Amino acid sequence: MTPDDRAHGAAAWIRELGLGIRFAAAGGREGWGRTVLTAIGVALGVALLLLATSTPNVLSARTERGNARQPSNVASETSVPRSDTSFVWDSGDTDFRSDRVGGLLLRAEGARAPAPPGVKEIPAPGDMVVSPALRELLDSPEGALLKERLDHRIVGTIAPTGLLDANELRYYAGTDRISVEGGSVRAARFGYVPGHDSFNALLYVLVVTMCAVLLVPVGIFIATAVRFGGDRRDRRLAALRLVGADRRTVARIAAGEALFGSVLGVALGAGIFLVARQAAAYVRLWDVGAHPGDIVPPLGLALLVAVAVPLASVVVTLSAMRSISVEPLGVVRSVRPRRRRLWWRLLPPALGLAVLLLSDRVVSESQEIGTLPVAAGVTLVLIGLAGLLPWLVEAVVAPLRGGPVPWQLAVRRLQLSSGSASRAVSGIMVATAGAIVLQLMFGAMQQGFMNPSGGGGGGGSGSAGAAAARTPDVTLVSENGDAATTSRLEEGLRRTPGVTTAFAYTEAYASAGERAVTSLTVGDCAQLRKMARLPSCRDGDTFVAHNPGDTVGARAVDEAARPGKAVTLDDYTSGSAREIRWTLPVDSPVVPTVPDPLGERHDGILATPGALPDGPLPGAFTWAGAHTDSAVADVADEIRNTAAEVDPTLTVRERQNRQRDKDYESVQTGLFVGGTLMLILIAASMLVSQIEQLRERRHLLSVLVAFGTRRSTLAWSVLWQTAVPVVVSTLLASVGGLTLGRVMLGMLGKEAADPWVFLPYAGVGGALVLLVTLVSLPPLWRMMRPQGLRTE
Repeated sequence: MTPDDRAHGAAAWIRELGLGIRFAAAGGREGWGRTVLTAIGVALGVALLLLATSTPNVLSARTERGNARQPSNVASETSVPRSDTSFVWDSGDTDFRSDRVGGLLLRAEGARAPAPPGVKEIPAPGDMVVSPALRELLDSPEGALLKERLDHRIVGTIAPTGLLDANELRYYAGTDRISVEGGSVRAARFGYVPGHDSFNALLYVLVVTMCAVLLVPVGIFIATAVRFGGDRRDRRLAALRLVGADRRTVARIAAGEALFGSVLGVALGAGIFLVARQAAAYVRLWDVGAHPGDIVPPLGLALLVAVAVPLASVVVTLSAMRSISVEPLGVVRSVRPRRRRLWWRLLPPALGLAVLLLSDRVVSESQEIGTLPVAAGVTLVLIGLAGLLPWLVEAVVAPLRGGPVPWQLAVRRLQLSSGSASRAVSGIMVATAGAIVLQLMFGAMQQGFMNPSGGGGGGGSGSAGAAAARTPDVTLVSENGDAATTSRLEEGLRRTPGVTTAFAYTEAYASAGERAVTSLTVGDCAQLRKMARLPSCRDGDTFVAHNPGDTVGARAVDEAARPGKAVTLDDYTSGSAREIRWTLPVDSPVVPTVPDPLGERHDGILATPGALPDGPLPGAFTWAGAHTDSAVADVADEIRNTAAEVDPTLTVRERQNRQRDKDYESVQTGLFVGGTLMLILIAASMLVSQIEQLRERRHLLSVLVAFGTRRSTLAWSVLWQTAVPVVVSTLLASVGGLTLGRVMLGMLGKEAADPWVFLPYAGVGGALVLLVTLVSLPPLWRMMRPQGLRTE
């Protein structure tokens, strides 16, 4: 082995990296200041990376707990035979104001009926067990209205193993008001095993995009953080050349200093992550929380972060040292740098866009979408934008000439060295572009959040104009389709505060063959007169109703509803095996329909209860609608309370789903706040870089002041020197973000809702320029003192 090999072998690498670590640890206040800055920057990035890598485990744990507490036949809703382990269940989910309250109605049939996870036994009729958060809500004055609805006696608390998170609102209520005959389901165990994990394709693409948008700026931030204070470090390394160190040696020593700061940052970031995850029990975003124990990154990914971040700090530092020459008497930088080439900088974004354009379009919410193409495409575009920024800044400032003195000073500085300025704002630029993409996607998906969740009735062919104009504010549906339920529901709604109009009816399906099917609407004479113009009516009468002017619909009704002929009553929608043969009376007159109080028309068979066989009708359901006075507070919850009294299994839907409105507004606000926080975080690196550049030019600034240059002139030059890269980066982020957003919307099959979504982020970028300049003015004033003329 030659002396040169020994000087640059593995042992030399270890020795010189160790020497750099010693310099960083024993470098006095200045050395520790730079190390702390690097460690804090790396720590924030590492904490975010660990949180991001924990997300799959959080989602998996939530899914497993959610499936474990569901009855085994929750998907099929096919009852099992009665046994000593069987129980009857029905959904007890409800809404309270803008919060979702999950629950199950249970009735134990067998002596050994199992209990759901977190519960010792199925509650007896009239009893219920609740989550700690729901108990707290019910015991508070704010939960008084909900307590009227959930009027069971609380006999226990659901353990954490049965909850998705500590703040979940959930209950299990025992009741004797549910039965298999009434539409509920019999099961023998808890624990749903999905045959295929389905995930909303639109949401899937959105989540993958969010991960890429989060992680790319974090990576850039970490790369910038390891270079904090690099200019001052380079000048101190010049002293090592005086004692005989060559260029490769000082580069490795510099890498050792960065390695020490990044290792401290990894340790500090892990500590921040461990502390921050304990707060997960108290944080709930968009009705989603997590148990602290679920926030655990996979061991392999955690080790990868722990190794990759320090390794990246060494690589970044060695790469940075190639652009300078550390000589015994100082640091020499290339005065006339080689012009940056454009062609290779266009490859990553072009390749990323090509990958996205060639990816599968989302045509169905249940469609499977590959993770890799979406993540790779978005990441390549964002990284490509970061690579384009230095070339674009250089191209913009190169032809600039003349102007005021502050402008000339700033432009000349950028013309000589625009790399550090571009590097300082690249993180902001990528974060801005990513935020624009997400805002575009959320804006286009607004329909999914804001669309009405409940429509008109389920009966008849309807009247498009009238129904659209008079869609019920609240819709109620019960699988207990009988006249008694219908009558009680309508009477209860009429007495409910805030309800201005209410109407209810029972409906089933009647068929005279595979294709001859019509609706069978059941009600007393008073109700039927609200649906059709009847010549006379008494209990036991039947009618065949036609919509005026609808000859096609009338022909379809007559094919199934033929007086004197038998029809089959069954659950037409699900193909139930239970059916009843019934003959439509021969004297059933044809009558014209009229809009009901809610604007709906009901053609088909109209029948009074006395005309039908005794007992429940197969597949019959009760439908009700209500118009409400929006000035009455909590009218929707008043209606839910009324529905719970009539039938605890009633489904209640609001035309304007406030929960989804709240979700959408929270997502929009969270995106803007999160994006702004990301910009501020990365702006810290821009501020440190700005101050370091000012320190490097301290001697020059003092000379300019000594020659009579006004301090305000230098302050304005600092402002322009910061503003130009930020303006260029904002324009690039806007164009890149809008382009990437349009491509993502094309993948989702959506249209942009707001093409000016980038304007708020441009405003934030401008505000950051002003903030960074103002904060850097005090150091600038100190650096322009006569002491700056001293040199060594």
